Amino acid sequence: MLYDILFWVGMVIAFILVVFFVPQWILVRNIPKVIRVFRNFNAINPKTAQTIEELGLNPKPMLERMFRRRDHKPRALQFMLRVAMVEVTEDGKLYLNEEKLVQTRWRNL
Repeated sequence: MLYDILFWVGMVIAFILVVFFVPQWILVRNIPKVIRVFRNFNAINPKTAQTIEELGLNPKPMLERMFRRRDHKPRALQFMLRVAMVEVTEDGKLYLNEEKLVQTRWRNL
């Protein structure tokens, strides 16, 4: 009886970890990679902004995703757009907002 209870408590804890903490950890792990992409392409102001295709951050087609490891950088880019770490120009190009980046935990990258 005690082992059954411990088993189910362990299953609930594992479920909570998988549902809430693992996606957050993956996101935090991929944001520095996206920052590096923007800096490598020198997309750090509106004049040097690049399209999502030029940066290589566009989501891959489903058939390509089926046979490769999952790329979480597009999801990290969406997060960065929501918090304004990445800005969009009038013509749809993206650039890294260094001023906003300084206010985040990734300021030292």
